[in-house]
Amino acid sequence: MLYSNDKELFSLMKTQLYTSVVGDILDKMGRTHQFLPPQVRPLKDDMVIAGRCMPVLEADVTGFTTTGGHNSLLEHNFGMMLEALDDIQEDEVYICPSSSLSYALIGEIMCTRMKIRKAAGSVVNGFHRDTRGILSLGMPVFSRGPYAQDQGPRGKVLDYRVPVEAEGVLVNPGDIVFGDYDGVVIIPQQIEDEVIQMAYEKATGENFVADKIRAGLSATESWARYKIM
Repeated sequence: MLYSNDKELFSLMKTQLYTSVVGDILDKMGRTHQFLPPQVRPLKDDMVIAGRCMPVLEADVTGFTTTGGHNSLLEHNFGMMLEALDDIQEDEVYICPSSSLSYALIGEIMCTRMKIRKAAGSVVNGFHRDTRGILSLGMPVFSRGPYAQDQGPRGKVLDYRVPVEAEGVLVNPGDIVFGDYDGVVIIPQQIEDEVIQMAYEKATGENFVADKIRAGLSATESWARYKIM
């Protein structure tokens, strides 16, 4: 094994792997729809995130609180967002598939609480706000971009640590989320060891082939010999 615990695993991923090689392996295993939408980007180009998914389920609402319905959760500001923030564990990633794109799903105070909890960062299929404050924390955040409008009267977290779907990508609690400049990919927990091992071997092989090409080997001859591209 290349690692013996999550700390070693996530360090290996952030230093030795990249999303494109992981995506290639998932494709070969028949998992051809594991990337979040390409609009989900790091706040800074050099940000890399790797951790266990802590999914949250968000829904649109109309107002800070709603009374008279059948779900008392709607009477609470932000729904269960505060509970989710207090429950996130070390090396977990707060990941939200979003609802509409009319408000920010993450901000500086939320990220501050995550950092205190030693979370790995946050990935949202929507907007963030408080960009300067988030950057000052030095914690990886991936989103569709900045937008200051608050979720307070517009969205609530209905639950957390439940399966969620981000535009066709199923995200289960405990899955691995891996993001860099080229995208964000979800690695299902039940196949993670095989994916990481094969991705490491492919990354090592790609480095070897790149050295051969730099030394003058043609692309066609390289493929004929090594079947790596």
